[in-house]
Amino acid sequence: MTATETETVPVSSPTTVEHVLTLDCSESPGIVHAVSGFLLEHGCDIIDNQQFGERSEGHFFMRVHFASDGDASTVDTLRAAFGPVAERFGMRWRLERQGSKRKVLIMVSKFGHCLNDLLFRARIGELPMDVVAVVSNHTDHQALVEWHGIPFFHVPVTPETKPAAEARLLELVDEFDVELVVLARYMQVLSDNLTRKLDGKAINIHHSFLPSFKGAKPYHQAYARGVKTVGATAHYVNAELDEGPIIAQQTVEVNHTYGPEDLVAAGRDTECKALSNAVRWHCEGRVILQGNRTVVLR
Repeated sequence: MTATETETVPVSSPTTVEHVLTLDCSESPGIVHAVSGFLLEHGCDIIDNQQFGERSEGHFFMRVHFASDGDASTVDTLRAAFGPVAERFGMRWRLERQGSKRKVLIMVSKFGHCLNDLLFRARIGELPMDVVAVVSNHTDHQALVEWHGIPFFHVPVTPETKPAAEARLLELVDEFDVELVVLARYMQVLSDNLTRKLDGKAINIHHSFLPSFKGAKPYHQAYARGVKTVGATAHYVNAELDEGPIIAQQTVEVNHTYGPEDLVAAGRDTECKALSNAVRWHCEGRVILQGNRTVVLR
C-alpha cells in the first residue's frame, strides 16, 4: 500500500429486529405515554398498535408490534429495561420476538380433521407454532403424525387409568417445554386438577356454536331442532365443561335440505377454522385473559 492509498473498512449496518409487547393493567392516565416514551427512548419504531379500554371494569389492554436495531439478544435487554415501567402500572406483560414459534402439544381422539388442518397450517408456516408432540388415546392418526416427523404418544384412557394418563401428559408437557396444549377433538373430559395446571395454556374446540347442544351428537340435535346456523367455538379449557373463556367462533348458514351428515360436514369446516384462528391469535400474543372473558387484539 502506498502513502497515498487508504484502506476502506466496511461499516456494517445494524440489523433490524421486530418484537411484540402485550400488556394489561388497571386503567390509569399515562399508560400509552409511558409505553410509547419507552419505545422512543430505546430507538424503537412502532409498526402496529392495538389497544382497548374496558371502561365498565376500568381495565386497559394493549399490543404493540415494533422494530428496533439489534440482534437476537435485544429482546432480553428490552425486557430488563421495561420492567420498571410495568411495575409502575402493575402490568401483566409479555415481550418477545415477532414470529417466535410457541411449542405446542396437540391432543386428539378419533376425529382427525382439526389435527390434520393444524399440522398442515404449521407445515406451510401459516401458524407460528412448533408442534413438538401429539398425544392420543387411540392410534388412528399415528401414521399421519409420524409422516410429519412429529413424535406420537399413545396414552389410553379408562376410568381406572385416567389419573396415570393425565400424569403422563404433564410429564410430556414438562419434557417438551410445552407452552400450549391444543385439544383438537380430544374426546376426554380433563380433571379439575389438570385444568388448573393448564390454566390459560390449553385451547379446546367445542363442536357447536349453540350452547344448548352439548354432549354427544350436537349436529343431530341441531337437525332435530331445525337450526339455520351451525358453527364451532374455540375456548380456553377450565373446570366447566365447554364453558371456558371464548377465543374464536365460526358459523355457516344451513337450511332444511341439510341432513345430519351434511351438518356434520359443514361443522367440520367451522371447527377447523375456529380452532386455527384461536391457536394463531394465542401464539401471536393477541389474546389476553380477563376473568371468564378474553380480549383479542386483532
